[in-house]
Amino acid sequence: MKNKASVVVIGGGVVGNSVAYNLAKRGVKDIVLVERSFLASGATGRCGAGVRQQWGTRQNCLLARESMRVFENFKDTLNVDVDIELKQKGYLLLAYSDNELGLFKRNIEVQNSLDIPSKLVTPQEAKDIVPDLNIDKLVGGAFCPTDGHANPFKVTYGYSKAAVNLGVEINKFTEVKKIKTEKGKIIGVQTNRGFIETSKVVDAAGGWSQQIAKMVNVELPVYSERHEILVTESVKPILDPMLMSFSYNIYCQQTPDGSFIMGYGPENEPPGFNTHSSWQFLETMSKKATWLLPPLNKLRILRQWAGLYNISPDKQPIVSKIKDVENFYVACGFSGHGFMIAPAIGVLMADIITESEFTYDVILDIERYKRGEVISEPSVV
Repeated sequence: MKNKASVVVIGGGVVGNSVAYNLAKRGVKDIVLVERSFLASGATGRCGAGVRQQWGTRQNCLLARESMRVFENFKDTLNVDVDIELKQKGYLLLAYSDNELGLFKRNIEVQNSLDIPSKLVTPQEAKDIVPDLNIDKLVGGAFCPTDGHANPFKVTYGYSKAAVNLGVEINKFTEVKKIKTEKGKIIGVQTNRGFIETSKVVDAAGGWSQQIAKMVNVELPVYSERHEILVTESVKPILDPMLMSFSYNIYCQQTPDGSFIMGYGPENEPPGFNTHSSWQFLETMSKKATWLLPPLNKLRILRQWAGLYNISPDKQPIVSKIKDVENFYVACGFSGHGFMIAPAIGVLMADIITESEFTYDVILDIERYKRGEVISEPSVV
């Protein structure tokens, strides 16, 4: 392991690897990424693997659209021979009230203004897209045919491979113990494997980002919360798009290998770092899924797990330089959609660190909360 670096990136998920790659692509030398376990061992590897552009705020739509363009051209963009298993069969969002359908209409106006090809659908049109769908109580929906699925482990691996090709050093099973500072300036990172002298640190530690920030006496306005998922056996294809409902509180998709991945947002889940799965989730998830898609009642469940959403006050990411500590940067608060916008986040963080003009017209700095320049993202499960 190097004992000196120009930048240390903390976190080996898809965001950390995207940041490292994009910095190296800009010509930054001597970048070191540290991960306390294996790559994608945190939120990235525990996510639902969906990639969608149907968001409620313009900037989330923009970041998702630009990230989708990277997913669509992954091998050529990163110059790596990695199949990320991209499946673009759409996202079908389900509305169970007129108010929810009205929200979809407003969201679609924003999405269409950015050339995202989403549209409203009637209950019957939703059933035409998913013949096995139970449309009882369904008012309508929204559909975008270019949304879909990608393998989070392979996307992360692709970014790490591309980063290494550009000279980045990646250290797995390397835990940060302390970030040393002098007079408000970073002087290095102490790990379980040694000390790395550096003046710049990127906190991309996902669910543990607030813990890393506390090492430099920074309190991030985020918290972590357990979300659970299950996966079934593989069966023949019966579901093309990802199904999602905010009011019914569910997402469900069939992966390219035929298994179903599904989850829902927890109720009354306390903030914390609990990643244990529960029988209550298994029971509720099974009832939700089989009501929505009755043929699933014959599927066998293979395993379940839990991961952490790192949630910000407005459900939008914080991608920012921290003023109180020189050259300390954070990429956190993704609120469950870090995987699907990670390609664009890496570009944005590289803009910030290299003091370049922003590639994207977005406001994600941490100071927005003090300025009151906040627009909440409504479309989160």
